[in-house]
Amino acid sequence: MWNNITSCSLWRLSPSFMASRIQTLTPLFIRNYKDFCKNRQTIWTLRNSLCQVMKKTVPTLKCNMFPHCFLSNKARYGQYTKTFPVLDGSIPSVCEHVFEKNLRNSESCIQSFVFEIRYSELLCKVSKGGGENAILRHTQRNKKLLVRERLRMLLDDETFLELSPFAGFDLPYGDVPAAGCLTGIGKICGVWCVFMANDATVKGGTIYPISVKKQLRAQQIAVQNRLLSVYLVDSGGAFLPLQAELFPDQSHGGRIFYNEAIMSAMKIPQVAVVCGSCTAGGAYVPTMADETVIVDKIGSMFLAGPPLVKAATGEDISPEDLGGASMHSKVSGCVDHFASSEKEAYECVRNIILTLNYELPPEETLEYDDPLYSAEELLGLAPRGYSYTLHIKLILSRLIDGSRFQEFKAEYGTTLVTGFAHMEGHLVGIVANNGELTHDASLKGSHFVQLCSQRSIPILFLQNTAPHAPEPTSLSQCGRSFDPNFLFLWPNARVALVDSRHISTFPQARDDDCTGDDSELKHLKEKLEEESSAFHSSARLWDDGIIRPQNSRKVIAQCLTIMKQQKYQIASLQHYPVIRL
Repeated sequence: MWNNITSCSLWRLSPSFMASRIQTLTPLFIRNYKDFCKNRQTIWTLRNSLCQVMKKTVPTLKCNMFPHCFLSNKARYGQYTKTFPVLDGSIPSVCEHVFEKNLRNSESCIQSFVFEIRYSELLCKVSKGGGENAILRHTQRNKKLLVRERLRMLLDDETFLELSPFAGFDLPYGDVPAAGCLTGIGKICGVWCVFMANDATVKGGTIYPISVKKQLRAQQIAVQNRLLSVYLVDSGGAFLPLQAELFPDQSHGGRIFYNEAIMSAMKIPQVAVVCGSCTAGGAYVPTMADETVIVDKIGSMFLAGPPLVKAATGEDISPEDLGGASMHSKVSGCVDHFASSEKEAYECVRNIILTLNYELPPEETLEYDDPLYSAEELLGLAPRGYSYTLHIKLILSRLIDGSRFQEFKAEYGTTLVTGFAHMEGHLVGIVANNGELTHDASLKGSHFVQLCSQRSIPILFLQNTAPHAPEPTSLSQCGRSFDPNFLFLWPNARVALVDSRHISTFPQARDDDCTGDDSELKHLKEKLEEESSAFHSSARLWDDGIIRPQNSRKVIAQCLTIMKQQKYQIASLQHYPVIRL
């Protein structure tokens, strides 16, 4: 019977027939597994097809109903994770009024909640870059693709992890949408890569201090996770009115070029595409890369463009003659590949990546269960205020596989919850606040972190240390200063040393002859409230972006997958980077 099924198209069979025969066929499949299946791919193809049929015809059945004898040895280990205890994620009756208040507040986000309004508005601004006029000038007059169109042509698919999209808004020197560049992580030819792409619709791709900071953070992520870096360069160089904040210091613009050399020496490849006019500081990135592609007619590189040449020497010269694709690929040798179009340039990048001799992680399908509770309920667990917060285990039960959690030191230092769980099949250690940190909780956390380090298990920190007293608390638990691989905020998060609710209880520092008034206190409280918001933090790159609560599981699992690739990279350090000239 099974020989007949495997030799025909499963989709020709009636779905109702398949649904009625699933339970009959599965035991027979097990008994004859060794007899007829020598090719593992055959079994996976058949199994996936059956799962699809079940999804369409028997929605109450789960696709992991098949025994683990079908999995690889590594995946088979996962069957034991089902022994982890299941968390009770039901909302206690005494807390229902808090949950419902939060939920009503969050559900109204779509129309009226201030966090969601701001979130949606900023996303809209990011998508428009420098505005409609700048987009028309970029696409029609300059004949260039928009930055997101470039990424669609370069990446394997359109799904990528964008980093810090809200960087650059409401800064002292004005709004710089997305800091004038897109950074993130996506796959190219199956390899996870960090990309840094200038958006020339924002001030011509000129570099602001926040642009430098965003690119440096992307490079740091590339180093931490050993990810290939791809630069799509279309930049007018430094924004000169702010030059004193751009290049002199250790962590200013020159650090970008230094990092390229260091990463190359670490055997982390650096690949660049010149897809626009790259002037001054914009020209250094492609010339420091290991391999560079330039696009004919629209790509050019020079430290000073034709107008400055004219002003300095009186000579009239075209951008093409001064630093165009033909000149740099045939005469100067500053680039390695000439592309007649942007499409050809991104195909060339994909071919370069195929020459890296990378050992990719084996294709595997991790078996995991969904949480027992809906992720949408996280909206009711995201507090509107911090006078009262719900137990952290209610959040965990909506994030982790099967809501199963192996808790560590459950009865000790209870204001910190520690333990092991799985996130879409990835084993993680979890350190999560359930109140303010105490001495016992800190000892417990230290012990648990050392266990994870010894076992090479990634750690997920869930931070919620809202103070209930006027005294300042410490910034704790793997904040930006501790160099986490990734750091994200919920829209309702607050980042501060002091809770603005308690500001009136602090003694006011003033001269003896001066008297404060209510307006000063009100202004101070409003300033603290604004500067502790998630959007203020994200605009200044104190984090890697704001994510919606219900998307947390997906983002965390994607980060764990990205981090896993480094296990397959060559880790030895060279004595020198690739030197072009």
